[in-house]
Amino acid sequence: MAHTFDELVAKQRAADAAQHTVDELRQAYGPPAERSMTGAQSETYETALRASRDLAREAQTALSDYARETGRPRADIEDEVVRAAAEPQET
Repeated sequence: MAHTFDELVAKQRAADAAQHTVDELRQAYGPPAERSMTGAQSETYETALRASRDLAREAQTALSDYARETGRPRADIEDEVVRAAAEPQET
């Protein structure tokens, strides 16, 4: 599947945002192993965690595909994508 650099950046931003949500929930609810969550809290946390993992996996797969398609080192592309994803978005 062909990917563009902008698509990689968008995927990385989505993965970062999902991880941020997980971090916020963990801070609000406490670490899952140390504190009892209500059923709704547990479901919310688990859903956010699955989404975060899925988005991160999609971003990593796309990075690998892009590196293979362009013939460039994956690590170089990943560094560029992470830097670009951390920059503020233009509106």
